[in-house]
Amino acid sequence: MRTGRAIRAALIAATHSEARSVMIEGPAGLLAVSEGAEYEPSLRRVTWPASGAVAAVLSADDPDSLRGHQFEFAWGDEFAKWPDAQGALDMVRMGLRLGEHPQLMLTTTPRPLKALRALLDAPGTKVTHAATFDNASNLAANYVESLKALYGGTRLGRQELEGEIIEDYEGASWRREWIDAHRVKEAPALDRVVVGVDPPATKTGACGIVVAGFLGDQAYVLADYSREHVTSLQWSHRAADAYEDFDATCVIAEVNQGGEMVTRVLANAHPNMKVRTVHAMKSKLSRAEPIAALYEQGRVHHVGQFPQLEDEMCQYDGTGDSPDRMDALVWALTELFPQKRTAEPNIRFFD
Repeated sequence: MRTGRAIRAALIAATHSEARSVMIEGPAGLLAVSEGAEYEPSLRRVTWPASGAVAAVLSADDPDSLRGHQFEFAWGDEFAKWPDAQGALDMVRMGLRLGEHPQLMLTTTPRPLKALRALLDAPGTKVTHAATFDNASNLAANYVESLKALYGGTRLGRQELEGEIIEDYEGASWRREWIDAHRVKEAPALDRVVVGVDPPATKTGACGIVVAGFLGDQAYVLADYSREHVTSLQWSHRAADAYEDFDATCVIAEVNQGGEMVTRVLANAHPNMKVRTVHAMKSKLSRAEPIAALYEQGRVHHVGQFPQLEDEMCQYDGTGDSPDRMDALVWALTELFPQKRTAEPNIRFFD
């Protein structure tokens, strides 16, 4: 980025920390590629003293925090990752009111989001596209080759490496419109909250950790604490954090892979945490079907957006990598919506 005059700009990421680590201080961030740029973290701004240009560093995780700012240029990074993409975009547009020709640039790995589709179709939108391999000269050779070997031709590879918008797979249990139609910004006071946990199958694998709550006949997905490449100590403490942060009544943990180890590490992470173990007797898709039906009925609401979780829900068709986040969601909601019917009393008639 070069600037020869005193423009006012905005730098927007999903969080302040991501704006700093990627957009400003990253290997391809402004400090590395822009002449004369200076970062003032306490003021959350980047300045170019020679020209007087200023860029405010903003976070998309709270769209209301974008109110009051005004600028003539804005750069938003990883738009498809923003927690409330449409809400934040609306506020950014409200602030683009300076200069003769205010402009907004968004860079992102594409996902089939309603907000992104609307933006692509909006008048005045110009679209450019680049694949990861177009930047191969700036990447390690073994990195490029390993990505091709692992993900070449896969749906994940097409999205993350080729930059394609991958449609929801017809073999998946969920449809994205079911989630979008009933998404909310806040949850009401809930009667019960649980944490679903799908532990890693390996010592340093991915762990699904999803928090959900219940009120009446409606459920609310509150948080996704899932992480990849975690040890048993790390994932058990993340589960304990979720349990405490949301004042949950219990943790629902699958024990097919870990057995007694799962209950042991959870007990070590939080000695007073109530843990209920479950065994997977059906396939992932079979377990997901009754939960997906609740979404279709409009009885489950996502509080905000959970991009990685929602991608797994709408793209897993029974093949490929294990959908750990989706599994954790299913366990949590199955606990809140028991699938067994309550037994009715038998009535016997006598002459």
